[in-house]
Amino acid sequence: MAYQTINPYTNKVEQTYPNASDADLEAALTAAHKRYLEFRNAQPETRSAALHQVATLMRDEQHELATTLTREMGKLIGEAEAEVALCADIADYFADHGPGMLADTPLTTAAGPAYYAKQAVGVLVMVEPWNFPYYQIMRVFAPNFIVGNTMILKHASNTPASAEAFADVLRRAGVPDGSFANLFIDYDQVGQAIADPRVAGVALTGSERGGAAVAKEAGANLKKSTLELGGNDAFIILPDADWDLVRQVAPQSRLMNAGQICSASKRFIVVGDRYDEFVEFMKQEFAKVQPGDPMDPATTLAPLSSARAKDKLQKQVDAAVAAGAHVEYGNTPIDSDGAFFQPTVLTGIDRDNPVFNQELFGPVASIYHVDTEEEAVALANDSSYGLGSVVFSQDADRADRVARQLEAGMTFINRSWLTAPELPFGGVKNSGYGRELYDLGLNAFVNEHLVLAK
Repeated sequence: MAYQTINPYTNKVEQTYPNASDADLEAALTAAHKRYLEFRNAQPETRSAALHQVATLMRDEQHELATTLTREMGKLIGEAEAEVALCADIADYFADHGPGMLADTPLTTAAGPAYYAKQAVGVLVMVEPWNFPYYQIMRVFAPNFIVGNTMILKHASNTPASAEAFADVLRRAGVPDGSFANLFIDYDQVGQAIADPRVAGVALTGSERGGAAVAKEAGANLKKSTLELGGNDAFIILPDADWDLVRQVAPQSRLMNAGQICSASKRFIVVGDRYDEFVEFMKQEFAKVQPGDPMDPATTLAPLSSARAKDKLQKQVDAAVAAGAHVEYGNTPIDSDGAFFQPTVLTGIDRDNPVFNQELFGPVASIYHVDTEEEAVALANDSSYGLGSVVFSQDADRADRVARQLEAGMTFINRSWLTAPELPFGGVKNSGYGRELYDLGLNAFVNEHLVLAK
């Protein structure tokens, strides 16, 4: 596995990083376990100051950190800066609220005085993806650092500079050695780490294939795991939707981060007689984007993360068209050395089409038409995925009723997908299991230790 920074805008290799050795992994595990033993008996408040300092450094160095993201995975500089700001918010949130979330919980029982304590469990392995290189790390790091777990990171092979930049911020913020180690390891070494008795669990965000492999390894070694594996999220527009609001939200819900968001809307389901109008609107909006240098604030379409990602998406779209999908707009090459994919609108996708139950990880919108609310719910749920979803209706009770029927980990009403430290993130079905952020994420890897006195 070659860890390389390849700028998606120029398609040129900027830096290559050496792989970590088994000795490097052993040293990291030793240091992480030693630090866990110290953290386990220390109050979580003792770690808050370092986490606040992480947030301060990220805000002070927002543009520089964002530039690394843009150079390495191609996202627009404004979106990269927003990611850095979000990470700072997550760090502050768990520094402030984490200790309270970890307070002992008293239990009412006739057996005697009882409570359960939330305690650290040990070393965690983190396997994280490239689409939000800092945010994906921070979602696991911040809550588990407060808990007292220590972590070893295996980041995506195309975002090594981002992983190093994150680790450097932690070092300079005063996060103790052994709390977090970024290692350029391969998947065989990930398996070695999971099997190590000092490791208590593994958190992965990535593909179904990667999740299945890691879950198998974790299960074989009786280690807890959390998985976030992508989605094919529905965007349901009910007949009584506020169409001015729909128009504000729909295009960017697909185009943000060049469409490379697990929980972004991908299947737009129009209920009623405004389907043609919505298709025409999305065509017009997709035609407005301006590809270019993602460091230029005037650019509105970033390249995909890599030439490989572009090729994969093109093969999926080609297969969809070959199976009967209609290209309403897009699917033509952009003249550039970069990994650009023209925003594309597809219609006419039936259940036999290969992309009906696939995640299209890029700026491709699939639009469907149904006649009733019940059909919309059935179509939304007719997927092996269950991550996010969106419902638009001016009737609050109706929107809530539809939301509750959706087989998803998250539903957003009259707005696009949103993430914040106080909102739990995760899905069901093939989108994975477990939650990150909020107290659900903090509790993902804790020992709920019962203490009962006579």
